[in-house]
Amino acid sequence: MTKLKLNHVIDKARQSLEEEEASPIFKKSMSDLFDVVTFLTNRLGLNSGNSSKPPSQDPNRKRPVKTARGRKRKPGGQKGHKGNFLKPVKKPTEIEEIQIDRRTLPRGEYSHVGFEARQVFDIEISFSVKEYRSEILENEKGVQYVADFPDGVTEPAQYGSTVKAHSVYMSQFQLIPLARVEDHFHDQLGLPLSKGSISNWNVLAYQKLQSFEEWARRSLIASLCNNADETGINVGGKRVWLHSVSNEKVTLFHPDEKRGQAAMDRMGVLPSFRGVLMHDHWKPYFGYECIHALCNAHHLRELEAAVEFDSQKWANKMQDLLITMRDAVEKGGGTVSKSRAIKFRKAYRKLLRRAEIECPHNPLQRAQTKSRNLLVRLRDFETETLRFLVEANVPFTNNRGENDIRMTKVQQKISGCFRSMDGAKVFCRVRSYLSTCRKNGIGPSEALRLLFDGKSPSFMK
Repeated sequence: MTKLKLNHVIDKARQSLEEEEASPIFKKSMSDLFDVVTFLTNRLGLNSGNSSKPPSQDPNRKRPVKTARGRKRKPGGQKGHKGNFLKPVKKPTEIEEIQIDRRTLPRGEYSHVGFEARQVFDIEISFSVKEYRSEILENEKGVQYVADFPDGVTEPAQYGSTVKAHSVYMSQFQLIPLARVEDHFHDQLGLPLSKGSISNWNVLAYQKLQSFEEWARRSLIASLCNNADETGINVGGKRVWLHSVSNEKVTLFHPDEKRGQAAMDRMGVLPSFRGVLMHDHWKPYFGYECIHALCNAHHLRELEAAVEFDSQKWANKMQDLLITMRDAVEKGGGTVSKSRAIKFRKAYRKLLRRAEIECPHNPLQRAQTKSRNLLVRLRDFETETLRFLVEANVPFTNNRGENDIRMTKVQQKISGCFRSMDGAKVFCRVRSYLSTCRKNGIGPSEALRLLFDGKSPSFMK
């Protein structure tokens, strides 16, 4: 039985119950049961297109067909695509000349006229050992003086900054478990490395990044527009929360046992932030004295659910209107004219007035339908929903914030959980740094080399 048929059966049962002569207690109990059945039925139909569920949880998920102007694209590079390919270099690392075996040639006189060159690109995986020898001088009294070793060289044998950077790169960026990082160094590089050392270097990176976190916090507070989001993570079998505040240049993560405003206060950004905050209408965000903007990707999904579950025609039209607004903003370079914004708002309000007729408030229901709640939100938070129309720095969706925390879900799939809250803190600070560096054109390997060499990225200066 389809969802629409189930909803129709439930509606008919409700109507029959009202017509029957029964005690108020019985009718109330049956009404509550109908609410439970409706709730469970709707949950069975939730997917990434009509809710906040990720696509990975869709049943029998089919990947979308890549199209070009409505036509199915052929596999491989498309027409006009600039491919990447190897080009010969002017100064190869090694040259090997191949001589012709003259015994294989026909008889005759031959003269050398040059070579035909072909280059093979390959890698050599090895490690180097640099020995520092500090001169020792002794005076006539037998007192010895030893030259100072470079900063950081404190042991008879120790690992260099590149090894530490590569280890943290594999552990925190590529999300490879410690045992497999240990295997990599042993098998590929011939370096004896323990899981304890790998873990210690992650902690060292965390400690070195304290100044970065303070800088990121100040930068986000001074930003014109930030994206905020949160997601659940598993720490030692217990559900805790990872909070994210970010923009196009800076990312900051914060793990906390709480999800609400107290946790966000401890993060130290939103209490002092006065710009535009893009979020998904989670109520604790409205506890901050900043300007709010709502994610329309969430609205589009909830409108889809209103169409599928409650057969709301107005929801389909609202989807079309929001998408038309988005396209107009993109075509206009980030905003639309004042006059066009007024027309869009009039169309928006007119559509919601019609929706009131199709989806009215039911005073007999203790809990209103999700479609009704969505209608009320779109009506009461019109300014926050449509802020993207006239402010160029405000995006249509909170996709940036959601993309920033996506790798957290990958980490949870690989490792299952963090062993401790300390491990979650290390992950959050290191990933904040690597994400920020990437947004500013610095790759993760270079970012970690700078960190262990004691240097700050150029964007922090």
